[in-house]
Amino acid sequence: MKKPFNRLQELMIKAMAEALFHDRTMVITPDQVVDNVQYQFSNIEGNKPSEIGMALYGLLLLLGGPVFLAATPAFRKRLIRRRLQNSRIDLFQDIARTKGVILAGYYGHWLPGDEEANFDNPIYADLEYELPAQRDRSAPGERSVRREPRRDLKAGVFVGHDSVPEETDVIVIGSGAGGAVAAAAVADEGHQALIIEAGGHYPSARITHQEARMTARLFKDGALQSTSDRDIIVFQGRVVGGSTVINNGICLRMKHAGLVHPDAEDVYETWARLGAPVSETDLALSYEAVEQALEVSEIEPIVGRNNGPHLIDGWKKYAAQSNDPMDHRAVTAWFRKNYGPKTADSECVYCGYCNTGCPYGRKKAMPESFLAHATSNARSKPARILDRAEATEILWDEGANGKRIAHAVEIRLSNGGKRTIRARKGVVVAAGALASSNLLYNSGILQSGSNISLNIACPVVALMPEGTKVNVWNEDQMATYVDRGDFLIESHFQPPMSMATLVPGWFEDHFERMRNYNRLVSAGVLFPADRLGYMDDGKLKLKIGEKELALLRRALATMTKVHFLNGAIEVYPALLRGQTLTCDMSHDEIDAFYETAIVEPDDVVLSSSHPHGGNGINVDPHKGVVDLNQRVHNTTNCYVADASVMPSCIRVNAQLTTMAMAHRALAGKRRFG
Repeated sequence: MKKPFNRLQELMIKAMAEALFHDRTMVITPDQVVDNVQYQFSNIEGNKPSEIGMALYGLLLLLGGPVFLAATPAFRKRLIRRRLQNSRIDLFQDIARTKGVILAGYYGHWLPGDEEANFDNPIYADLEYELPAQRDRSAPGERSVRREPRRDLKAGVFVGHDSVPEETDVIVIGSGAGGAVAAAAVADEGHQALIIEAGGHYPSARITHQEARMTARLFKDGALQSTSDRDIIVFQGRVVGGSTVINNGICLRMKHAGLVHPDAEDVYETWARLGAPVSETDLALSYEAVEQALEVSEIEPIVGRNNGPHLIDGWKKYAAQSNDPMDHRAVTAWFRKNYGPKTADSECVYCGYCNTGCPYGRKKAMPESFLAHATSNARSKPARILDRAEATEILWDEGANGKRIAHAVEIRLSNGGKRTIRARKGVVVAAGALASSNLLYNSGILQSGSNISLNIACPVVALMPEGTKVNVWNEDQMATYVDRGDFLIESHFQPPMSMATLVPGWFEDHFERMRNYNRLVSAGVLFPADRLGYMDDGKLKLKIGEKELALLRRALATMTKVHFLNGAIEVYPALLRGQTLTCDMSHDEIDAFYETAIVEPDDVVLSSSHPHGGNGINVDPHKGVVDLNQRVHNTTNCYVADASVMPSCIRVNAQLTTMAMAHRALAGKRRFG
C-alpha cells in the first residue's frame, strides 16, 4: 500500500485522534486510527488525498504547529474547542470539517479478512453492533441474509484496455441511471454501443461491509466531493452503474397522486414556463416503462420497522396539532424502490449498507437491469462496457447545414493512456450532471454548466429514552418519507463509520452519542436549491442564500418537534458546533434556537445526492443546451440523457426521473437511424 500521507501528516492525524477522544476509552489505538486513514485514502483515486493532506497542514498551522503536536491531549482539546468548534470564521469552519476524517478512521476500523473475521471487531463490540451475518433472522417473517450474485454482470461484457475498439456505432458516455437506459434503447434498435465508464466494476460478489474501502472505491472522490467553497458535500457514484449502485433505490415521480404533496410546485408547468414544455403524458409512459423494467414496488414494513414508523407516527402527531393546511395535506408513505421482484432470492434483506453497494445482489440497479439488457449476448450486436476510462472530449465534423456532427470521443484510461474512438452514428452523453457539463464545455459547448440545482439534505439524529433499543441499523437505511410540499423528510440511518460522520458533536459528546448507537433514530430534511449553481474550472460553485437558509431552519425545527412528539429525549441536528436540543424545550424555543444557530451555510453540515441541470432543455438554443428531444443544439447526432437536462429543481429524488427522461429521449425513437 502506498501511503498518501507523510510522517508529519500522520503525526497530525494521531494528535487529533488523541484530542478528540481525550478522557474516553478508545478501543483501538491512535496509531491504528492513523493506519486506517492511510488505508482509506490509499483507495481513493484523483486529487482528494492531496487536498486532505493540505488541509492537515492548514489544521496544524491553525492549531499552533509543533507546539500543538507536543502539547498534552487535554491542552489540544481546549485549543480545538476554541479555534475550531466555536469559530465563526469561514476558513476555520472549513478546516474543522476534517474532524470527519479522524472519526471515519476510528469507527471505520476493519480487521484483516472478511465479514466473519470482524464478528469480534472491537468498535462493533463497543457499540453493540452486529454485522448482517450475525443477526438473528429466525423469527417468522424475517428474511435470511445470504448472497445471490446470479444477476452480476459477466466478465465477457467488458472491453479490456488492451483491446479498445477503434470505432463503434454509438458511444454512450456514462453507465448510470441515464446512460444505462440510453444504452439499452440504442442496443434495442440494433446499433452497436460502447459504454464508457470512468469508474471500475464492482459486482455484488466484490462488495463487502468494509465501509472505508467501499466508500473510497465506489464514490467520486471517496464521498468527499464538494462544492468549490466546501459548504456542501456532493455524493456521486464512480462505478459501473453510477449512483444507482450506491443509492437507496428510491423511485419517485415528479408528480404522483398520493405520493407527492398535492400543493407542491408543478414541475411540468415550471419547465414549460422556462421554455421546456415536456409532455406530462409522454413522460408518464416512460415512467411506467422504467418502473415495469425495474419491478418497482412499495417496500414492506418489516424492512424499516423502527425508524420508518418513528417518522410517520411522529409526523401524524405533529400535523394533528398544526394549523397549517400544508401540514394537514402532507403525504406520508413508505418508499417505492427498485428491489424487485419480491422473491426469496431477490427481495431486500435490509442489511443497512445500501450506500456502499448491495453485497447480496438484491438491488435492481443498472448493472442488474438495463446494463444486463443492453449487453445481452442474445442480441446480434450486444453493447460492451469500457470501464476505468474517462471521456475527455467529443470531436466534431462540420455538417453541410452548419451543424456539428459528433464523430469521435477522446478518452483517458486509468493508467494515463489516451485513445480516440470513432462513432459511426452518434454520441450519447450521460456522465452525470457535473461530469457531463464539464465534458460538453470542454468539447466546445460553451453554454454548458449553468443553472445547476441540488436537492440538499441535512440529517437530524435523536436519542430515544434509556432502555429503548431501537437498533435501526438492522433495517433498510431509508424506509419512509413525508412530503410537506416545500421540503421533504426522509427516514435515514447508516452503519457505524458513516453514521459517525453524520452524528454531530465534539469530544465526549460525540463519543457518548455513538455509544448510544442502539438508541438513535434519524431522519434527514431535503430542500431545493433551484438553479443556483454553475461549473467553473471543473468545480461546482453553488451558494445558498437566506431564502434557502430560512427554509432549512423551518425544516430542521419541524423535524426536531417530530422527534420529540414521538418520544425522543434529545435531538442532535447536523450543526458544526454540535449543539443539543432537549425534550423540555417548547416549540417557540426550538424555532428560536435555529434562528440563532444557523446564520450561514458553514454553520450546518449539508450534502446532496441529486445534482441536476447544467445542460437544460430549452426550445431556444440561446437559453438551453439541448432541445426538446435532448439533442445538443446545433448538432445532428449528440444527445444528453442524464439529470443534467432538467431545466429546474425537481424537488424529489432524481433517480427515476433521470431514467424516464433518458427513455423518453431515446427509446423507440430511432435517433441514430
